[in-house]
Amino acid sequence: MQNMDFPTLEMKGITKQFPGVVALKNVNFRLIPGKVHALMGENGAGKSTLMKIIAGLQKADEGEVLLHEEPVVFETPKQALGKGIAMIHQELSPVLDMSIMENLFLGKEPTYGKTGRINYTAMAESAKELLRRIGVELDPAKQMRELSVSQMQMVEIAKALSYDSEIIIMDEPSATITNREVENLFRIIRQLKDEGRCIVYITHKMDEVFAIADEITVFRDGHYIGTYDADAINEEQLIRLMVDRDLNEIYPRRERNPGEVCLEVQNLCQQGVFEDISFTLRKGEILGFAGLMGAGRTEVMNAVFGVTRPTGGSIKVGGKEVTNPVPRKMIANGIGYVTEDRKGNGLVMQMSVQDNAVISSLDRIANAVGLINRAKAAEETAAFIKRLMIKTPSAEHLVGNLSGGNQQKVILAKWLMVAPDIIIFDEPTRGIDVGAKTEIYRLIAQLAADGKGVIFISSEMPEVLGMCDRIIVLHEGHYSGEVDIADATQEKLLTLATAHM
Repeated sequence: MQNMDFPTLEMKGITKQFPGVVALKNVNFRLIPGKVHALMGENGAGKSTLMKIIAGLQKADEGEVLLHEEPVVFETPKQALGKGIAMIHQELSPVLDMSIMENLFLGKEPTYGKTGRINYTAMAESAKELLRRIGVELDPAKQMRELSVSQMQMVEIAKALSYDSEIIIMDEPSATITNREVENLFRIIRQLKDEGRCIVYITHKMDEVFAIADEITVFRDGHYIGTYDADAINEEQLIRLMVDRDLNEIYPRRERNPGEVCLEVQNLCQQGVFEDISFTLRKGEILGFAGLMGAGRTEVMNAVFGVTRPTGGSIKVGGKEVTNPVPRKMIANGIGYVTEDRKGNGLVMQMSVQDNAVISSLDRIANAVGLINRAKAAEETAAFIKRLMIKTPSAEHLVGNLSGGNQQKVILAKWLMVAPDIIIFDEPTRGIDVGAKTEIYRLIAQLAADGKGVIFISSEMPEVLGMCDRIIVLHEGHYSGEVDIADATQEKLLTLATAHM
């Protein structure tokens, strides 16, 4: 490790443009050994682009990168890894048909001397040591596809540690892991910090920033705003630096006046996943679903929407039972579903903003012979781009090139265009910044005010408490309890989430 008084890495005057978008404009950044550096900004501020330049995934158009005061240009991630730079990506990309240990040592497998034959015994032992280091008990021979998203994330963290890197970039590392795993992650980060390594930590969770960061750098719209000591700034000041506007109340005030029942679920079961889940949803109501990771919230909603087939129970929409639910039938019955995994099943990344926005409304915007009315599609998409303030160069821009927050808004546009009476939101603000969050909260509150029935699933307790009228808590696939918002506290929700009643 180098002298702790000098930057390990410096970036000077970095500029990066994409078609129609200036991602970074004359940005400066530096990393000091033995410090955790939080990188903050709204979606689209340029954080991930800058880190991809450091990690060799992209090249800057202008500017220079200095590593140990020597200029470097990385053409590939392998070159960056060779220089001690590892990146844990927000979007996981494991090789699902390989084992944990094969994923951990992909491209650097231990071998038997000159024969080149892989030494699986040595690989398994090294994998066990890495997993032990991060506090995870998993069989190294287990297939990746058998793991939960949370477990995959922990394997990705172990993989970064396997490179013994000097600089470790963590892009939303806690987005899919449990609170206990976050505590474990922080223990690892502190250990790495004590070893003199540089940690870049990107997150939208303010509590994490102030719990782990030594320094905070803020970007806004591709520009460097400043670098601050974490103990010299508070949350309110940080939010203002990020968004350059007053957010006033994060959670909007609204009248709570629920109407008649619009959705009734009775004794819904899916063998081996969840059982005996019952609830009602009223018009104009926001019904929250809380619970720890693995509680079954998403699985229940997948069954309600017909993504998976329930093995028992009934679903009534508007008082009428829906048998053999499938998504097309549920959409026809006035239900929309903003899914948890926007890139996996919420959007088609290789399609345009417009094509994604209209994909659930094709029956309505097609002409008599089934051809899409492109003029009508363009008109309606333009209206939602304006209404939701989607930042995109055009409606024809690939949705995969938008920031996470703007991708989430495209999903909202897709379902709002259908005009459903009931909308299920599963982790609608995961991985997006505080400014975009407040816009989505206001939109959801307005939908309820307009008489829509809203189901709101979130792993963020403050979010559930701030948005919902009633909260149903699940524990390991079972109904654990219901709390009215007037009586709800984090302590009550956690008690229900950890103890099946």
